[in-house]
Amino acid sequence: MSDGEEPEAGDTAPAAPAEPARMYDVLVTEAFGQTVLHPSVDQYIDTIAALKADGYVSVIDLCGADYLTNPNRPLPADIAGERFEIVVNLIAHTPPRRIRVRVQVPASEPTVPTLFDLFSGVEAMEREAYDMFGVVFENHPDPTRILMPHDWDGHPLRKDFGVGAVPVQFKGAAAPR
Repeated sequence: MSDGEEPEAGDTAPAAPAEPARMYDVLVTEAFGQTVLHPSVDQYIDTIAALKADGYVSVIDLCGADYLTNPNRPLPADIAGERFEIVVNLIAHTPPRRIRVRVQVPASEPTVPTLFDLFSGVEAMEREAYDMFGVVFENHPDPTRILMPHDWDGHPLRKDFGVGAVPVQFKGAAAPR
């Protein structure tokens, strides 16, 4: 083919698939206009430390999720979905930006390292995630329940937690027979 000629069909090689985007050696996606990082449990602390060094000054939310009934939720191709997920949202002020971190946590060992040494404000959020989902935050300074009574058995936001009933009595109402 000489200069100025159009290539014939079949003359161009197919484009190689693009490598997935990475930041801090962690897979990056976008959801609802927000950058989302997908570190493994082993990469979790290093990823959060790198974000802190890059100006993310506060964890604005940390929560758990149980995907027992939704194992086929949308995840990047390179990420194996686990039953539990810890989701961390961080914020930076200069320049203003937010980022989300999603960590897959296996049911066989629902443990992740605590972020307390990096962001002490996560103390109560990690206790809540433990209390509701049973995800243990290794080396947390106070790994006790925060919402449920200390003698409560189980974790009420797990999808397989039995639904109980508490009888409600109203003033002047007849008791059920």
